[in-house]
Amino acid sequence: MRIGVVFPQTEIGTDVGVIGEYSQAAEQLSYHHILAYDHVLGANPASRPGWRPPYTHQSTFHEPFVLFAYLAGLTKTIELVPGVLILPQRQTALVAKQAAALDILSGGRLRLGIGIGWNPVEYEALGENFSNRGQRSEEQVELLRLLWTQQLVSFNGRWHKISDAGINPLPVQRPIPIWFGGGHDRVLRRLARLGDGWFPQLPPDEKCHAAIEKITTYAREAGRDPKTIGIEGRITISAKSAETWQEQIKAWKEVGATHLSVNTMNAGFSNPAAHIEAIRSFREATKQLW
Repeated sequence: MRIGVVFPQTEIGTDVGVIGEYSQAAEQLSYHHILAYDHVLGANPASRPGWRPPYTHQSTFHEPFVLFAYLAGLTKTIELVPGVLILPQRQTALVAKQAAALDILSGGRLRLGIGIGWNPVEYEALGENFSNRGQRSEEQVELLRLLWTQQLVSFNGRWHKISDAGINPLPVQRPIPIWFGGGHDRVLRRLARLGDGWFPQLPPDEKCHAAIEKITTYAREAGRDPKTIGIEGRITISAKSAETWQEQIKAWKEVGATHLSVNTMNAGFSNPAAHIEAIRSFREATKQLW
């Protein structure tokens, strides 16, 4: 199992030295990857009575492509994972170009997580349609892979049109791996047909196991080997003992996870150094299971 960290971006602040120190510490501690969440805009709940979003305008989010381009120059081996980029609110050709550039700058260390998001405020501000985002994401995935593997692309889809054009340079990985977030049955079917991996937003319980079994079935129906689809679980470090961390790693292994990320946010840490110490403590307490 490949174990990484969730970049604590809502709590780490904006000091570039601290951000660099965190990423280098994760690499030095032998973590496999850094995963970062994505939100372009945060909305003000005060102007939306009854709305209770998980993030607001007061939540700090570093833009994943820019963040990882910076970290690519400060690290050498750790994988860089937007997890997940809200793909349908972005222009597909531009995402292809940005992802290719990041893959080159990092020496082929990008794994692109994508999702369709939950926040219509962002879609409105970015000029994209919230209601058809799931369907559009399928066409986006198809087009991304064409743009990453062919010098010239001619494409005439339902939402995209490219007339004999392409990005240059192409990425190191051709194509860049695409992992899916989300848990709706439509997402699982989409993932089984198109995705390289899945980020379950579930603990490693019976419900998660059932979802993985669905993916296995849907992949076989699509003519794919289910073993080629990765699974990345997540452990929240908050209020957990070393024994609990070890039990959760074992539980994720039992449901077939290939990757795991450790989230240190919402654990009551008062400064960025505490996040570094937390991932160091987790490594020491669980290294026999890596």
